[in-house]
Amino acid sequence: MLFGLDPVLATLLIICIICVCAFEFVNGFHDTANAVATVIYTKSLKPHIAVYLSGFLNFAGVASGLWLGFAVAMKIVNLLPIESLINQNVYQSIAMVLAMLLSSIIWNLGTWYFGIPCSSSHTLIGSIIGVGMAFTFMPEANGSAVNWGEASKIGMSLLISPLFGFAMVIFLMYLMKRFITNQDIFKEPKKTKAPPMWIRIILILTCSGVSFAHGSNDGQKGIGLMMLILIAIVPSYFALNPDKEIVHVKKDIEVISSISNKIDTVRLGSSERKKLNEVKNSIASLNSIIDNYKISDSLSIKDKLNSRKHILVIGSGLDKIVKSGDASISLKEIEELNSTVKKSKKYIEYAPGWVTVLISLSLGIGTMIGWKRIVVTIGEKIGKEHLTYAQGASSELVAATTIALSSGLGLPVSTTHVLSSGIAGSMVANKGMKNLRPETVKSIVLAWVLTLPVTVILSAILFVVLRMILA
Repeated sequence: MLFGLDPVLATLLIICIICVCAFEFVNGFHDTANAVATVIYTKSLKPHIAVYLSGFLNFAGVASGLWLGFAVAMKIVNLLPIESLINQNVYQSIAMVLAMLLSSIIWNLGTWYFGIPCSSSHTLIGSIIGVGMAFTFMPEANGSAVNWGEASKIGMSLLISPLFGFAMVIFLMYLMKRFITNQDIFKEPKKTKAPPMWIRIILILTCSGVSFAHGSNDGQKGIGLMMLILIAIVPSYFALNPDKEIVHVKKDIEVISSISNKIDTVRLGSSERKKLNEVKNSIASLNSIIDNYKISDSLSIKDKLNSRKHILVIGSGLDKIVKSGDASISLKEIEELNSTVKKSKKYIEYAPGWVTVLISLSLGIGTMIGWKRIVVTIGEKIGKEHLTYAQGASSELVAATTIALSSGLGLPVSTTHVLSSGIAGSMVANKGMKNLRPETVKSIVLAWVLTLPVTVILSAILFVVLRMILA
């Protein structure tokens, strides 16, 4: 029997896993255009070669999480507090998961069908918030089911990244025009002539960079979703990292406790003092669980979930206190504290190898299918002129850099938003705002504005319906 579940729950778990793979598959062909449009429209690569290259690098980008960590994935896991999903009625948890996945897939397929570049990240965040808000109004809910702190951070990331991409491409185009004397790269590519080798290499490298970065960022969202499902439905197997013995975290907790006790509470604001008290309570509770574990030799599901919760509270609380600047401890102690907290999170922030491979395959295969609709919009309909070599290279370079930096900081960003805004910026850099196609820009902005409210409402409705069916 799958993870010891009864046949009905095992079947529902498989359906949830298939839905996550479907989400990543759709994400693949929905977002492929962001990487391949420039190399296709500048004749740098033939379409089928570009798509296969992008598919492979998307696969590799997701798989890189095995070595680089799963910071982005954990942002998704922590957006909807796990305790909201863990309750006596596991079917309600499944209803929440299916609602957020189905609403994400429906909106992504709809925007893809009409050839509108739309953010899968934006869609997913809206769907998670929608089911969380709907659950908040249920009789069994205990407080808010949405981690609004994480939601605001992710929201700012999604808002700032396209504006950053737009501005940086304009600046990069200015630098290129000032220092590059070869005017051919600023002209429409000739159908019968291959691009200059040096610009062709740059375009292929930037296409590869965007593909890999997309995999490492968007692919991790799929991993986060999968872990959310596994922790919710079979917490006894997945609440804690099975490759790490939880008793060993005690050494890290002792270091954290020692440094936390040096923080001068007099200098802290009321909010930070409250956080510090929560941290100290979690340290005491976690130590108590570990001490009992030594005796009983096994953790209950409740203790596993509480251990997970305490490690999260310790990490987020100390992060806020340190960032306030009033912690009154030395830089060396702050560095040691941050390092030890990061080390302690390895007991809860992980993904099994099979999850990574499954998401990698889903995203990589999806990348090779259904890419033409969005490619046409990116390559032909954002600006009034044909995409030039310089525009393609600058847009891809900024997109790859922005996404890679965001992944390193553990922030989910939208590949679609960053690259679409970069293409728009390159068009504006050439001939000003009049060089943009108003109808296309209007459609993209409208989809961008509507994505959150539509997915919030859709996922909330689906949750209520599925809850009635499965309860």
